[in-house]
Parts: sequence; C-alpha cells; structure tokens
Amino acid sequence: MLAAVLHDFNRLELEEVPVPEPKAGEVTVRIKSCGFCATDYKAIKGIRRNVTFPLIPGHEPAGIVAAVGAGVKHVKEGDEVIIQPSGFCGFCPHCRVGNTHYCAHSYTTGGDGPEDTRPGSFAEYTVTQATSIYKKPPQISFDAACQTEPVSGAWKGVIYFSEMKVGDDAVIIGTGSIGMYCLMVAKAAGAGRLIAVDVSEYALETARKLGATHLINPTQCDAKQAIYDIIPEGPDFVIEAAGPIEAVKLMVSLLRRGTRWNVFGITTHETFELDGGLTHFMEARMDSSFGTNPMAMQNAIRLMERGLIDPEQVISHRFPLTEIHQAVEIMGSPERNKVIIHP
Repeated sequence: MLAAVLHDFNRLELEEVPVPEPKAGEVTVRIKSCGFCATDYKAIKGIRRNVTFPLIPGHEPAGIVAAVGAGVKHVKEGDEVIIQPSGFCGFCPHCRVGNTHYCAHSYTTGGDGPEDTRPGSFAEYTVTQATSIYKKPPQISFDAACQTEPVSGAWKGVIYFSEMKVGDDAVIIGTGSIGMYCLMVAKAAGAGRLIAVDVSEYALETARKLGATHLINPTQCDAKQAIYDIIPEGPDFVIEAAGPIEAVKLMVSLLRRGTRWNVFGITTHETFELDGGLTHFMEARMDSSFGTNPMAMQNAIRLMERGLIDPEQVISHRFPLTEIHQAVEIMGSPERNKVIIHP
C-alpha cells in the first residue's frame, strides 16, 4: 500500500509498505478520509519533538472495514467506520472508571502522547483494536466522519468538563479547526454572545459564518477591552484553543466572578501566573482537556448525525495522498482551515 512515512523531521516520503493484517480483536480499515491535524504538521516540521521514527502520521481517519481479526463481532468487512486514534486496555484503574484517555497501557495510531505509537492513516490502510472502531452513520460523509475525534475533543472540553450552559456568554480564543469545533459545539449548546478571537482574518471570517456573534483580532485592538466592551460583566466561559502562551494569558486576564476557563490548546511547557487570593475570592474555575474517550466519540457522532455539527463547513482543502507535500505547505499557510487527505 502507499503510505506517507516520516523518517526524520522535514523528511516525509511516499513509500510502498505492507498492508497491515489484523490480529485477534483487531480491524483493518481501508482509509477514505483522514484529517490533517496541527500536531501532525508540528511532528513533520520538527516543531514538536516527541516523535519516534519512522512514523506514518495521521490520526483523524474514517474508512471501510477491509478485514477483521478473530473475535470481532460488532463490525464486518464492508462496514463504513470511524477510528478513534487512541487505544486503551480496558482493565487498568483509569479505564475502569471511564477515563480511558488516561490508560496506563494506551497507544495511539499516528498521533502523539503515549510511548506506544503505531502507524497512522496517511496511508491506504490502518489496523487498530476493534474497541476503537465506531460505525459511521450513512448520512455523514467520510470527510465529515474523519473529524469525529476533534469534534469529540471539543465536546469533552466545552460540555463535559467545563459544563457550558444555555445562555452562557462564551469567548473562543483561537479559531483554527479545533477552535471552530469548540465554537460550533458552544453554539449548538445555546451560547448567548459568542466571541471569536484570532489573529487571522481568514479564520475569523469562517468563525462568523459558523455563528460567532462578535470577532476580535488582538493585533488590531486591546482584546481584553474589546471583550469587556461587548460583555461589560465579563464572560461566563472562556476556552483557549490557540496554543501560544499569550492566548492563555489573555484567557486568565478575563477573570471575573464565576468565570470558567478551559486550557485546551496549549501543549508546550510554558508558565503563566495566577493571583491566588483573587482566584479564590472570584471562585474562578479552571479546567483543561486533552484527547478523547468512547463517551465523547459517541456524543460527537450523535451531534453530526442530528445535523447540529457539520464539519464540512470547516474543511477548506482536500488532497490525494500522492499530493501530501502540497498539503504540508498549505498547513503552514494562514489561508486555510481544515485540510483533508484522501489516501
């Protein structure tokens, strides 16, 4: 099969590699669509260094079951499916209480985090545990379905962890693809005023189309003042989905009584300060969220199946796998939203 293999930073090569065969309890999927995540781009360009070579990147896939291993009953050859990139043992204490994304024996297909990193889906086929396979509803396209993992992460952060409520005034800092999904989840959940903050006018225009009530570019104004001009009493909920430490500091500066924050986008080990007493007396609440789990995946599928979230609205570019290097170049451009690879 054809696969994009990362041999070193800035050394991504298209190669013929063996088609993976499923073992007992595993499923091989013919990949139809795979999202190009910013973490994939950072691995390819050496921006993040926790990479074991060689690696086939790509951890946002959907496709068709090509083969099943012994003992697999809930899907069969020909079924249209979605893959959760993170695998889990199901037996450790974290798994037993439902926090499978904390699993002590976790693995990932094409992503990052666990030491056990397996080939991903910038390839024609991927193999994974049957427990990481979800049936794709027929009305959802493969391009939309492959976005289940990031949509599920947005649902987990906005709804499950930060408990957004109907009517909350929300600020989304960073409107890349994950920020867009957070914005769409917040809108579907009944946000009141929904403020999108980004340095890219291209991203902000997409946020407007997706339902943001106000747009703020921090390079053109004092972002905190602009937010308080719109919401004089301050926001109910702020999610940082950008990544830079400046975004986290902006989030913290928006503190008022009862504010809920979610540190969602930053993955680098940088520091920021909190006033302990002020945080105490304001009863501010900080959450953070990473990865996904079966509950979040199932809820993301439900949102898409019912038409409340449509990832097609966030997709800006599509490339065949043979044009993966052009896709990498687009990923480095501000004039894009979600990029999809078709193996």
